Amino acid sequence: MYAILDCNSFYASCERVFRPHLIGKPIVVLSNNDGCVIARSSEAKPFIPMGAEAFKYEKIFVENKIHVFSSNYSLYGDLSTRVMNILKIFSPDIEVYSIDEAFFKLDGIKKEDLNAYVLNIKSAIEKWVGIPVSIGVAPTKSLSKVANKIAKKYTVETKGVYVISNEEQRVKALKWMKVENVWGIGRRISKKLKLQNIHTAYNFTLLPDEFVRKKFSVVGLRLKKDLAGEPVIGFETVKDKQNIATTRTFEKAIKEYEPIKERIATFANSCAEKLRKQHSECNYMYVFLRTSSYAEIQRNVGVVVHFPYATNSSITICSFAIKGIQQLYKKGFNYKKAGVIVMGIKSEMIHQFSLFEDEKPKHKSIMRVIDLMNLKYNAPKIKIANQDLDKTWKMKQEHLSPRYTTAIDEIIEIKCD
Repeated sequence: MYAILDCNSFYASCERVFRPHLIGKPIVVLSNNDGCVIARSSEAKPFIPMGAEAFKYEKIFVENKIHVFSSNYSLYGDLSTRVMNILKIFSPDIEVYSIDEAFFKLDGIKKEDLNAYVLNIKSAIEKWVGIPVSIGVAPTKSLSKVANKIAKKYTVETKGVYVISNEEQRVKALKWMKVENVWGIGRRISKKLKLQNIHTAYNFTLLPDEFVRKKFSVVGLRLKKDLAGEPVIGFETVKDKQNIATTRTFEKAIKEYEPIKERIATFANSCAEKLRKQHSECNYMYVFLRTSSYAEIQRNVGVVVHFPYATNSSITICSFAIKGIQQLYKKGFNYKKAGVIVMGIKSEMIHQFSLFEDEKPKHKSIMRVIDLMNLKYNAPKIKIANQDLDKTWKMKQEHLSPRYTTAIDEIIEIKCD
């Protein structure tokens, strides 16, 4: 049997862990630089649409007593890790699908014991971490997503857990599920299906195989079979990233070259660190520079920079990134965003050596020491010379909550009388 665990209103729930007085209160979480709404608690959904620009809804936030938070990815990531680690206690076979979702297998558990078993998982996570979750269980991955939707929709009746264990339950669930809400069927495909008078997931499973393959490719056919109870969508293996990007929107527009150069060096260093973390090297990168889309005079430029050899050295990548920004920068513009994207990524184990030019051997040792030191102190204590050693750039985060679990100076304080 397959199961999927989904954390309820995850970002909002993370904020509530250390502020229980906010349980039941409307909460929204904003994107980088407090730009748009990227998460809402169920209480906030009637007032705020997803993606709403924060500055346009400030009055509505106040009128409806909506609690606003800046994205606290340090906290969210840590609590997500804790949830997944608890899940591994109950099932060794896990596929982390996103920061708040994970598929897992329940092999060896009797059907009559499944409901009690997953209720025990839910109870453990909510007790040990404080994050409410919903769990759906079924014979296939896509059906487990359907079961999860039912568990979230009918929380009182299901206690946040629903198991599809027989044909009657499968058919009933698919007749309830609208086709546009099926995992893997997007807006475009659902429109095509509705033109064929297919309005539910059950209707979709009744379509002939050849028709589905012709209209919606082999991927659609696999989904149809999976929904019909034939497990054809298995767990996906974790693959290294093929493109690694570090991009940021500046809190304020920047005109001068030096601070932009420093930003690009920092972004390049970040990409290099991520490459080393997955034991990869890159062959080229894309550097870009943009003004605001609202600027009177706009300039959006980018350049591809090729390396003479594959590398993951911060020294090399920063050096070439700066050469790229030297080509792009032009005086007289208010630049609002910049970024570095490294590409052509391959494992460092298959490094192709060159007879005439290659990475300096000392770079490997230097990078290893830098990574170990920064990991030890959980902060960028050692930087590349092109970075500002005294400056820590920060996004606009006017509503940022403390990093309760990852920063010792922000740990929760308890007053005892």
